[in-house]
Parts: sequence; C-alpha cells; structure tokens
Amino acid sequence: MHMADALISAATGGAMWAASAGAASYSVKRVQTELVENEKKIPLMGVMGAFVFASQMINFTIPGTGSSGHIGGGLLLAALLGPHAGFLTLISILAIQALFFADGGLLALGCNIFNMGFFTCFVAYPLIYKKIIQKGMSKKTILIGSVLAAAAGLQLGSFAVVLETFFSGKTELPFGTFLILMQPIHLAIGIIEGLLTAAVLTFLWNARPELLENGSMDKKKNHSNKKITVLILCSALVIGGVASWYASGSPDGLEWSIGKIVGIDEVDGSSMIHEFFQNVQEKISFLPDYNFQSDSETNATEKLGTSVSGILGSIFTLIFAAFIGMISKKYRKINKNIKENN
Repeated sequence: MHMADALISAATGGAMWAASAGAASYSVKRVQTELVENEKKIPLMGVMGAFVFASQMINFTIPGTGSSGHIGGGLLLAALLGPHAGFLTLISILAIQALFFADGGLLALGCNIFNMGFFTCFVAYPLIYKKIIQKGMSKKTILIGSVLAAAAGLQLGSFAVVLETFFSGKTELPFGTFLILMQPIHLAIGIIEGLLTAAVLTFLWNARPELLENGSMDKKKNHSNKKITVLILCSALVIGGVASWYASGSPDGLEWSIGKIVGIDEVDGSSMIHEFFQNVQEKISFLPDYNFQSDSETNATEKLGTSVSGILGSIFTLIFAAFIGMISKKYRKINKNIKENN
C-alpha cells in the first residue's frame, strides 16, 4: 500500500508529512524513557526492522482477484517493541524503501508512514490486539487479536489512502468507486497479514514469551537475547536474499484498485514539486524496484538484483532502526544531565 507521489497533491503531502512528524516526535519522547529502562530493546528494533523490510518484499497472491499484498508489519512491531518503538522502526523501513529502492514516493512518505504505521501502532494495536491479549495470552488470543487488529489497521489505512487522493483532487479516482474497490481487497490482505503475524508471534511466544508481554521485555529478568536476535536477523537475510525471488508479480491492492478504474496502475502527477521529488529520488535510489538498472536483464540478473536489494535493504534498516534507538536513549541521558547540572 505504498503510495506514489502522483497520487497526492503537494498540500496533502505536506500535511501528512507534518502529521507523521508529530507522531514521530511524540514517539521519540516516549521511547527515550523506555530505552533507558530497557536497553535490550535497541538491537531488537534493528533486527525486527530488517525482518519486516525483507518480509515486505514478498507479495502474496489474493486468490481469485488478480491482485497481491504484503504485510505492513506495524502490528508485529508494536506487539514486540511497543507502539512507540514499533512506529519509529516502521519509519526507518519506509524511509529506506523510498530513498534507496524507489518504493513509495518521497512526497508521499508522510502519507505512507501515517497510513501503514499510525493506524496499526496507535489504533489497532492498543484498542484491539492488546485488549484481546490482556484476557490471557494463548495461541488462540494471539491469533484472534492479530487477525482482527491487522484487518482493522489495513481498513483504516486504505480508507486514508482514498481520503488523501480525494483531498488531492484526483478526479480520475472517484471517491465512491475507489473506496468500494480498496476496502474489500485490503480486508483480504489484512486477514492474511493477521495470520502471518500470528504465526510469527506464536513462534516467539513459545520460544521467548517475555518478548510479547505488554509489548516489551520483562525488565526484572536477566534474559539474553543474542540467540533470538541472531535467529531473526538470519531469517531476514534468507527472506530478503532468497524467498523474495518467489514474490507474486500481480499488482498490489492499491495498484489493482487504480487499474480497475483508470485501466493502468498509475496516475499522472506533473507539478514542479512532483518533478523535484522525482528527480531527487532518481538520484538517490540505486536499486529502483529492488533491482539493477539494466536494459538487458536476464532471469539470473533479476534474481541477483532482488537478492542484493533484500540483503542490503535489511542491513540498512537494521542500522537505521538501531541508530534511532541509540540516539533516543542518548538524548534522554543528555537532557537528564543538563537538568541535574542546572
């Protein structure tokens, strides 16, 4: 559900950048305290960011539709890291995707962060998943909570996409028609994401149940996370480096919905601001669409490009997400020292 710049106006893009920046600023303030109290969450932010990045490269087919989808990952991150650290980790994923792989527009980055991160981390996770889990953690509650929360998060996110195109004046995408197409296909994608999320969370719950308690680790117990951290990182590299070869080639839910209306999976956006962001993205993105830029591309080079993209993207995300965590923690200590000295 990564929006391209052409889907939104400059005003809408700017407004959503501001909204996402506000949510990010709030999350940084909350995470500062969390990370000082629990430093073990920092490496987990990195490896989970890498895991979700790699997992998003695998589009799964939605039977009978000609469409596909991929996990958003916001719910999974929130369930393991808490909503604030999860939201910041998802920001790192979406930023790496847009900057280096041209997946989602730079102008639309604020929209994508809000649509894929805010609704899952700050709405679906606390109001649905966490409420169900509080009744008692089990395979059943994890499954029910994951499916309902993932589906709800994607319904809200896809509705936001429709609103953003409407307020951007995209008359080629009529509000009612676009909404009718977007909601059902993303409901199906949300249910599948919920099942996949439940599978990962159930595995981690069986291996290390304290990881899932209240969305964070038990600070009172001296647990070592080295083994599980290495396992998650290795899984990310395998998914990004090999499993990504087998991703569905069908258009995702957003592209499919647009294609049903206008006949192609893209719309035009040709203002000076759109051109500026497009030029910036073209200069920065060295593996656009997760592949090499080549006129004579063979199946072997395509697979190699996908593998390189998956591995590098996972590593970049790991570094960026962990860096956000370390900076947040250090900033908290600096502020504390300043207050004590004054």
